[in-house]
Amino acid sequence: MIKLNTDHLLFEPDFNQYQDEVSRIHRMIIDKTGKGNDFLGWVDWPFAYDKEEFDRIKVAAQRIREQADILLVCGIGGSYLGAKAAIDFIKGNYAQDDLEIIYVGNTFSSTEIVRVLKYIEGKDVALNVISKSGSTTETALAFRIFRQHIEKQYGKGEATNRIYVTTDKERGLLRPLVNKVGYESFIIPDDIGGRFSVITAVGLLPIAAAGIDIDAMMNGLQDAYKAFTVENVNHNDAYKYGVLRRVLQEKGLDVEMFVTYEPHLSFVAEWLKQLDGESEGKEGKGILPHSVTNSTDLHSMGQYVQEGKKILFETILTVHEPLEDMEFPSDNDDTDQMEYLASKSLHWVNQQAMLGTLEAHTVEGQVPNIVLEIKDNSAYTFGYMVFFFFMALAMSAYKLDINPFDQPGVEVYKRNMFKLLGKE
Repeated sequence: MIKLNTDHLLFEPDFNQYQDEVSRIHRMIIDKTGKGNDFLGWVDWPFAYDKEEFDRIKVAAQRIREQADILLVCGIGGSYLGAKAAIDFIKGNYAQDDLEIIYVGNTFSSTEIVRVLKYIEGKDVALNVISKSGSTTETALAFRIFRQHIEKQYGKGEATNRIYVTTDKERGLLRPLVNKVGYESFIIPDDIGGRFSVITAVGLLPIAAAGIDIDAMMNGLQDAYKAFTVENVNHNDAYKYGVLRRVLQEKGLDVEMFVTYEPHLSFVAEWLKQLDGESEGKEGKGILPHSVTNSTDLHSMGQYVQEGKKILFETILTVHEPLEDMEFPSDNDDTDQMEYLASKSLHWVNQQAMLGTLEAHTVEGQVPNIVLEIKDNSAYTFGYMVFFFFMALAMSAYKLDINPFDQPGVEVYKRNMFKLLGKE
C-alpha cells in the first residue's frame, strides 16, 4: 500500500550498517521501554482497540448522518488534523455527501467563528467536541459558543442527542459535564497522545460520520502492523524511512519538505507536520517539517528548492490510482496550442509534472528526494499509511535519544496567553 523509493537520494544507502541500532530501537518500541513509553499504546492498538466502543462509534456516526446536515468537529491539533487528513485523503475535495463537516475550535479568529455561526443558522447541526483535558482554550471557547447555539435551536433535551463528547475516561472538565447532562461519550486512551489519536475515537467518529468504512481502515492498520514491526531493516520500509531522515539530517539537511501533487493530500502533510514537528522538535534537535502542494507551489517555492540554500530534502507522497480522472479534450482550432495533450489522461499529465520536477530538483538542483508511492485513496490504505508513519517517526525520534511523545515547549505560549487574558 505504501512503498519507499530511494532511487533519487543522490547516494546509495547501506542499511545494513544501521541494523544493530535499528534492532535496539525496535525492541524499545515493541516492548514499550523507550522514553515516553507511557504513550506507546498506539503500537498494539490495531488489535487491542475497544471493540465495543468501535461498534458504538459506527452506530453514533449513522445517527449523525441521519440527524444533521452539518457536523461540527470541535478540536485542535491532533484532535482534528488526523480526521481531516483521513477524510480529505479518502473522499477528496468537493465530495458529494449529505453531511458537511466543518472544523471549529482550532482558532481564536472572531471572523472565522462568527462566519461559521452565520453559515449554520437554520441548518440541522450535530457537534463532536474532542479534548482530553476539556481545558484547551481554543476548543473550550468554541464549544461553549456552538453548544449554546445548538441548545437555543433545539432546546437542551434535543441538544443532548446532537452533542458527542470525546474525552478522558475519568478526568478533565468534560467528563463531569458528560455525567451531568448525559451526552454520548467516547474515550481518548491514556496511552495514546493526540497526534497519534486518529486511530482512536478521536478520528474514527468524524471519519465514520463522513461515510467512510472504518472497518477497512482498521484492517489496513492491522496489516501494516505485520509489515512494519519486522526487525530486519532491509524488509521494513518504515524503519528505512526513519533511518534515512536521520542520515539526511547528518548531511546538514535540517528541513523535510513534504510534497504532494494532489490538493486533497495537503492535510496529510499538515498532519505529518504535527506528528514530526511536535515529536522531534525539542532539546535543540529534530528536522523542521514543511510542505508544498505541486504543481501550484512550483510557481513559488519551486524556485527556492531548485536554486536556494541546500538545507532541505523532499519527501514526495504520490498516489498511483487517483480518485477521479478524465482525458484531455481535443479542439480542432488548437488556439491554446494544447492539442499535443489531446486524449491524454489528466492523471498522466500530473505524473509527468512530478517526474519532470523530480529530475530537475535532484539532477540540476542536487536536492535529495525520498518518494513514497501510495497505491490508492482507500480507507484501507489510509490506515496502512498511518501506521507506516507512526513506526518511522518512532525509529527516527529514538535515534535522536529524545522522548517523542511529550511537548513541553507548547506550554510556554499558553502560560503567556493566560496571563494576558487574565486567567488565574
